[in-house]
Amino acid sequence: MDPALELAHAGADVTIAVRDPKRGAEAQATLAGVVPAARVAVAALDLASLASVAAFAERALADARPIDLLVNNAGVMALPKRVETSDGFERQLGTNHLGHFALTAQLWPRIAASAHARVVTVSSSVAYFGKVELDNLQSERHYGPMRTYAQSKLANLYFMLELHRRAPGVVSVAAHPGASATNLQRESNLSSWFVRTLGQSAEQGAWPSLYAAVADGVGGTFIGPRDRFGMVGPPKQAKLPKRALDPGLAAELWTRSEELTGVRFEIPGAAVSRAG
Repeated sequence: MDPALELAHAGADVTIAVRDPKRGAEAQATLAGVVPAARVAVAALDLASLASVAAFAERALADARPIDLLVNNAGVMALPKRVETSDGFERQLGTNHLGHFALTAQLWPRIAASAHARVVTVSSSVAYFGKVELDNLQSERHYGPMRTYAQSKLANLYFMLELHRRAPGVVSVAAHPGASATNLQRESNLSSWFVRTLGQSAEQGAWPSLYAAVADGVGGTFIGPRDRFGMVGPPKQAKLPKRALDPGLAAELWTRSEELTGVRFEIPGAAVSRAG
């Protein structure tokens, strides 16, 4: 149950943002084959590049229509060595958190223009083991593939919750796919083995994201699979990691993210969290 497919089937205008135009065209053709009347566009976007994010946002803003739903789901996982993006960010943090932060901020005028706006941020169950270290945010002092990945996915939850606090008129919700068989695990042999042994299909892993995209009353929550300790099965509300419930750190990360990306949210009357 792919979210893009289901949303297109429901009559939504869907834009698939992709790094690889060829794969994007293949996805578009697949959707058209299943839903001939689907209104699906493909647009180039590399979340590891602030220039690509800005170019995508500029094109989107040129379209005067509101954005009812944004699903932030790009992911890089457990790179064996520390690698930097073209902007000098550690690649996992740069792609998984900073790219999405900058994208959402630059699309904000069109998101805020919707009467039913929603932002879904896709995190991971690995966020439960994460720790955001503001003095080592770029993993320059010490780098560990899964440790750094976990930090980036916990950062997703800080972002989701802080957006929920600052923009109560917009539904901000997070989801995670559990143990799902995608190409995200290609850098981690342990993760690949775990998913093959105990996991579920990519289609099943998309259920929480789709639920987060359409369900009522989910603002500020974390949606994940129901069974096997939150690893597989139909979606339900999951418990947020305790570390994610620190509004002071969330506000600091938000400020640092604005400084690093050079992009600021324009949210009139935003309620800003403070360290207590």
